[in-house]
Amino acid sequence: MQRQFEDVLLGSIELFCLAAELESFTEAANAASVTPAAVSRTVARLEERLGVRLFVRTTRQIRLTDAGRRYFEQCRQALAQLAEAEREATGQQTAPIGVLRISMPTPYGHYRVLPLLAEFRQRYPGVTVETHLSNRNIDFGEEGFDLAIRGSAPGDSGLIARKIEDAELVVVASPAYLRGTARLKTPDDLIHHDCIQFALPSTGRNIPWLFKHEDQVVETMTRGAYTSSGDVLAGATLARHGAGVFQTYRFIVEKDLAEGSLKELLVAYGGCSRPFVLLYPHARHLSSRVRSFVDFLMERLGS
Repeated sequence: MQRQFEDVLLGSIELFCLAAELESFTEAANAASVTPAAVSRTVARLEERLGVRLFVRTTRQIRLTDAGRRYFEQCRQALAQLAEAEREATGQQTAPIGVLRISMPTPYGHYRVLPLLAEFRQRYPGVTVETHLSNRNIDFGEEGFDLAIRGSAPGDSGLIARKIEDAELVVVASPAYLRGTARLKTPDDLIHHDCIQFALPSTGRNIPWLFKHEDQVVETMTRGAYTSSGDVLAGATLARHGAGVFQTYRFIVEKDLAEGSLKELLVAYGGCSRPFVLLYPHARHLSSRVRSFVDFLMERLGS
């Protein structure tokens, strides 16, 4: 096989990644026990080799260019895979180790994933878990996440997508709200009720409610005085306190339904669901910590 890389290139890439992580040539130099000038020369040689600018430099700081950020993310993954391959080859790695960074929607994190993390770390104590709970889409390349959980996979993302489960939807309201309100026997009756809205952060549009009618899923737009856009849990809280009717995931209100603080409505039109999908970048060799978490989550939540 023909050699494509110079002997010093791997060390240069390591220094570049260190400077990118620390956002400083000086701090990278201190960490690597070299001079700042040596780090600067190393980065300059890489830029010359690649024909692109990796950093924007000012007198006070450095920051990655768009090309530098993409290069950094791929280099970081490659170095991690090399380190893991070395540990496996020498028999040093008997269990997954390292930091696992996961992004997930707020409700799914609180009710489905976070309760399982202690069990995951009992199995794999060498893995440190960083969680990011938000309903916005993240950028794997720019933000350095290993995994994300979302309601769907972006069509042109090039990510691996594995459906975890179809989460059942229910319509609920508090007994206090239901006292003295109009009857609610069919979805058409919702026009006479205050329906709590959830707007998708990506579009700002209220999501339709889903119902089954004669084995067909029907989308229904509703109206109401309350709208939340950042967190589905806000709608559930409003419903608990008598603000109106809300369609949400059963796992969010399961305890409320059991205790009677919320009542399930329109049961005859229920049975609809929305999916949750596990996303991660394509890689020839997944790190053992990512592979272990994927297998664990599918074992515990996979439908």
